[in-house]
Amino acid sequence: MTDVRLTAHVHGNVQGVGFRWWTRSRALELGLAGYAKNLDDGRVEVVAEGERGGVDTLVELLREQPSTGGRPGRVDAVVERYSKARGSAGFDAR
Repeated sequence: MTDVRLTAHVHGNVQGVGFRWWTRSRALELGLAGYAKNLDDGRVEVVAEGERGGVDTLVELLREQPSTGGRPGRVDAVVERYSKARGSAGFDAR
């Protein structure tokens, strides 16, 4: 299976609540590489590379309600874009 690269912008109350570290933990559990970082406009940018199934699972987890997934913060929207993987390694919370 070919690896893909996800670039997702997560809107909502996602800064200062542990969201990047939660995202990092989920991505590592799924065997993904990339990063999650705060943007100046209050969004979090998530870049994740790996098998399409794992990347799609991460997107689903980002969208889950906190009561079902234990995700910190409040997510109002996730806007994602897929592209060809670039060969990232590890997963950072920046």
